[in-house]
Amino acid sequence: MPNPHRTVPPPDLATVWLRVFLEVARHESFTVAARTLGWTQSAVSRQISSLEAALGGAPLFDRLPRGVRLTEAGRVLVPYAQTVTGALHAAARELAALSEVAGGRLRFGAFPTADAALIPHALGAFRTRHPGVRVTREEGLTPALLDRLTEGRLDLAVVSTTGGAPLSAYELRHLLDESLYVAVPAGHPLVGEGAGPVRLGRLADADWISGSPRPEGTLLDAALRQGFRPRIAHVVGEWTAKQGYVAAGLGVTLVPALAAESVRPDVALLPVLDEGAPARAVYAAVLRGRSPSPPVEAFVGALREAAGRIPGTSAPMA
Repeated sequence: MPNPHRTVPPPDLATVWLRVFLEVARHESFTVAARTLGWTQSAVSRQISSLEAALGGAPLFDRLPRGVRLTEAGRVLVPYAQTVTGALHAAARELAALSEVAGGRLRFGAFPTADAALIPHALGAFRTRHPGVRVTREEGLTPALLDRLTEGRLDLAVVSTTGGAPLSAYELRHLLDESLYVAVPAGHPLVGEGAGPVRLGRLADADWISGSPRPEGTLLDAALRQGFRPRIAHVVGEWTAKQGYVAAGLGVTLVPALAAESVRPDVALLPVLDEGAPARAVYAAVLRGRSPSPPVEAFVGALREAAGRIPGTSAPMA
């Protein structure tokens, strides 16, 4: 007796056989199916014979004097053939949409100050051009974003060189170099001087507000490059709160160009004279060796366009 628990391997079927089978079933005629497909009647007959042989030899159609009719085996096969061909058509449509950036997904992350201007401008343009792409976004510091990228949870990460995170494992698309501003209360004496960029050394005796108790690996590396170690009086992580501390006269803080547009009116920004390297570079990072999808490439283009419109930054030459 046959073993009912034995696993029966699926037959090797050509999808063209299923397509021909469904056409014959729909028209109940080899001749009409052949005309619809642009084939000869004998070619259609050979495809059906091959399909019947692959399925064990049972006939799928009763051959009648005028046309054909599905057998019981043919009626069983119809919904399965429709499912297989429908799935293949859906896959082909989705792949075509992906290649044209008309569909697919984009999972990206960005560090907080990039969300002040760069990301909104780029994302707005991207959504207008590619409304069919499913977009998800995360916010985090560069090291965490790179970890998510390595784990395959992000397709792209907008990162910066602040903090010295290792970037060698990633393919980097240079977006911009940022200049720095020092944020001071609106009535600060340096505001009225109008002498252009200021050296941070002029603020060496000031209280500083920073997101970390140590200047290393932060924007305050710029102060270390100018020969003094800033006195960090207040550790404040959130950018809006930093502005509040500055406005209240509790200290000064550094502001990257990406965040300069969002400064409150009772805080003044003074450009920093930094004769060393740019304060930080900003990149779109993808995992090295992974082929970026069309939505990723399109979003990088939108990021570069947005970067070129942000004051206080320099974008790479096209």
